[in-house]
Amino acid sequence: MISKDGTIVSIISVGRGPGVIVLPGVLSMARDYAAFASALASNFSVHTLERRGRGRSGPQGDGYSIQKEIDDVLAVQRDTGAKFLVGHSYGGLIALEVARNNNTFTKIAVYEPGISIDGSMPVYWMAGYEKKLAENKNLDALVEFTLADAPARLAKLPAWLMKLMLRFFFIRYPNSRQMLRLLQQNLSEWREIVKLDGHYVDYREVYATVLLLYGGRSDSRAVDLVVDRLPTVIHHIETKVFPKLDHFGIERTAPKEVAKAIGEFFSR
Repeated sequence: MISKDGTIVSIISVGRGPGVIVLPGVLSMARDYAAFASALASNFSVHTLERRGRGRSGPQGDGYSIQKEIDDVLAVQRDTGAKFLVGHSYGGLIALEVARNNNTFTKIAVYEPGISIDGSMPVYWMAGYEKKLAENKNLDALVEFTLADAPARLAKLPAWLMKLMLRFFFIRYPNSRQMLRLLQQNLSEWREIVKLDGHYVDYREVYATVLLLYGGRSDSRAVDLVVDRLPTVIHHIETKVFPKLDHFGIERTAPKEVAKAIGEFFSR
């Protein structure tokens, strides 16, 4: 399908039933949510969006902004008729932005949406990261980002050890090497997160019913603030914690468990 600016937007669709659009997070692609989508597909038509700069979708392009991501979601909605929306991390931020003053989606589930509140999403890594990208030191750039965005228990690791851990991670999960090809997209997306710092109050303009999900092991100040603040501004919201899960619960750790909770929410 074609977005507002002419960019091609692709999706991976599975299942039958009411339509659900799934929005991946940074450094992720649609296929990373295959297990989640498959679990949800027993009762729903699930359309996982391949966001800009990934797979068969077009590039982020000049003048990239979260508004272009919103336009992409709306293009998919028009084509599929989906009334439910799921977003993870940056995809969760997009989902909430889509829903502002827009009643197209009746219910939205967001797993640890990438919302920055009072500077809760770190930015100090961005200059060094960009420099390493310019020097074609992609793995070193990923180390820089990972340490900055990691839970406190990992953030104090020396860079050499994190680099070694990432190499072992790529050996165990070969598909994850895609992250090294998405580093520039990651930087562009984080710049949008930074621009929206403190704008969580705008989500009082969300009229859909929202399910806010998070992991009890995420160990993140940003997540803590989102869980604390969003219920004060969104009219119809409920929260659900998964005590044993982390930020990647929906994507890697327990996609079936998260899909079950979201499916029950959409089915009410």
